[in-house]
Amino acid sequence: QVQLVESGGGLVQAGGSLRLSCAASGRTFSSYVMEWFRQAPGKEREFVSAVWWSGNTLYADSVKGRFTISRDNAKNTVTVYLQMNSLKPEDTAVYYCAAGLTYTQSTYGIDYWGKGTLVTVSS
Repeated sequence: QVQLVESGGGLVQAGGSLRLSCAASGRTFSSYVMEWFRQAPGKEREFVSAVWWSGNTLYADSVKGRFTISRDNAKNTVTVYLQMNSLKPEDTAVYYCAAGLTYTQSTYGIDYWGKGTLVTVSS
C-alpha cells in the first residue's frame, strides 16, 4: 500500500522557518518525481517545488530563494523535505506531498498524494 505521510507543519511568525517532511513508502519511488503542492483557503492547489532522483530541483517563482527541497533515497522508502525560510503570511496553506512518474505543475499528472500538513504564518 502506497503511503505519503507529511509532517512538520505548524504555526510560525512571519520571517520564521519550518521544515516539512514527507515519508513515502509502499513501492519503489526511484522513477518518481517528488513534489510539494499547497492549497490556501479558497484557492486552487498550486505547485511549490519538485525534486528528481538525481537531486535536480525546481521551484515556483513565489518560493524561489526561500524554500529548499531535498530527498533522501532509500531502497524501499523515500523521504522528501521542504525547508521553508523567510516565511510570509501568504505562505499559509495546507502543504501536500505528491509523486508522479513525470514532472508536472498540474494536479492532474500526479499519481500519489499525501493528506497534507497545515502551515500557518502569522503577521
